[in-house]
Amino acid sequence: MIKVAVCGACGRMGSLITQNVLQEGDMELVAAFEIRKIGTDVGGVRVSDVKDIDEVLTKTKPDVLVDFTTASGAVENAISAAEHDVNLVIGTTGFTPEQRAKMERAIDEKVAAVISPNFSVGVNVFWKMIEEAAKHLKDYDVEIVEAHHRHKKDAPSGTATRAAKIISDALGGRKIIYGREGLCPREDEIGVHAVRGGDIVGDHLVLFAGDGERMEIVHRAHSRQAFASGALKAIRWVVNAKKGIHSMDNVLGI
Repeated sequence: MIKVAVCGACGRMGSLITQNVLQEGDMELVAAFEIRKIGTDVGGVRVSDVKDIDEVLTKTKPDVLVDFTTASGAVENAISAAEHDVNLVIGTTGFTPEQRAKMERAIDEKVAAVISPNFSVGVNVFWKMIEEAAKHLKDYDVEIVEAHHRHKKDAPSGTATRAAKIISDALGGRKIIYGREGLCPREDEIGVHAVRGGDIVGDHLVLFAGDGERMEIVHRAHSRQAFASGALKAIRWVVNAKKGIHSMDNVLGI
């Protein structure tokens, strides 16, 4: 039985992952953390204040801590988990380079961690597809458009940011710009654009535009269950993984 703790247990993704864990025969929810709704019952587990994370981890001894919260919170949660020898599955996005480095230092050689801006199996295949396309469309203009719900705090999305990095690397380090305004003639860059509105779960489009033709590679998430299902795969995988940072590529073997 895999003992699981969830940070952000009352949030959009955290609550869904919590529900999924409770339904899995090989998993047990042993702890849930939040900054709100403290004391709420989640499948027989009392939601704890994240300020008490060290005390609760010591008491419950989870195998894996799942975090879909905020960048600043996830860094501190990861540090606490590593100190208690708890493996990690992190889907939080919006880290600064400094935050990411701090988190990785805490994890390095202490525990195993799967960190990904998107746990959807389809998105991870999408990243492979755009990488392969970029290798064969080197002279094409590239634009990335992502759309999410009105409550998403960071922009562009972690998925779009990774897509741009993948394509830039495939094209030898092409410049990445974010949005356009005023006089801005197109040069040899990758344009990244963010849309926010309504309850859009997550759309990502990569456009390769050449003379006389264009190709579009699109991923659309219709439900957050796509992300939760991938997170469950990561939970099962990370408990037997070697210590260090891993991606969903490792989990899925792609």
